[in-house]
Amino acid sequence: MSYVITAAAYAVIAGTAMSVYGQIEGAKAAEEAAEEEARQLKLAAQSKELARREELNRVLSQQIVAFASEGIEAEGSPSSIALESAKNIGESEGLESVSNKLALSLIERQGKATKAAGYTQAASTLLSSSSALLGASNVLGSDEGE
Repeated sequence: MSYVITAAAYAVIAGTAMSVYGQIEGAKAAEEAAEEEARQLKLAAQSKELARREELNRVLSQQIVAFASEGIEAEGSPSSIALESAKNIGESEGLESVSNKLALSLIERQGKATKAAGYTQAASTLLSSSSALLGASNVLGSDEGE
């Protein structure tokens, strides 16, 4: 009978340890997943920004060629229109950049919060299992004297 109680005590200790370890590893994995998602989002945003800049350059080049082919000098209204277009596109890019940075920041904070929650859950498991662990410790301590 003593061996059954000892085995049960070891099972409680092992089960608690495995649960805590799993919660901590899950928290780390969640944080790593959030970091990877943030990296991928950043790369996608950079790629999109490059494509927008290429499109802007293409449009501005077409305007310059069109003005030149029609004999219009790059002064006055056509030039002002092109400059205003470039400013508007630049402002749009700036807003999108801020939006992307906010999204990245949110994902990183979510990963850290998930990690913290995992550690809190692991601590909670230890605390809620403390009476079972104490009982197992008492059983194991009393078996050593036998």
